[in-house]
Amino acid sequence: MTGHLDVYGVYVPVLLVAMLAAYGIKSLLATVLQRTGFYRWVWHPPLFNLALYIIVLGALFNLLPRM
Repeated sequence: MTGHLDVYGVYVPVLLVAMLAAYGIKSLLATVLQRTGFYRWVWHPPLFNLALYIIVLGALFNLLPRM
């Protein structure tokens, strides 16, 4: 992995792409968890959302070199 992606002549950091993808996945997961009533059992939802984002970002960043 080089650390940069070439998008029509503009170099974009891979971390930025991973962060945007993680945010989208986290938003989908948070919506599903909200609809199922999971957040009734969570003490601090914003803190849980931050932890969920970091977990998803870490998973994506570990999977990127394999793709």
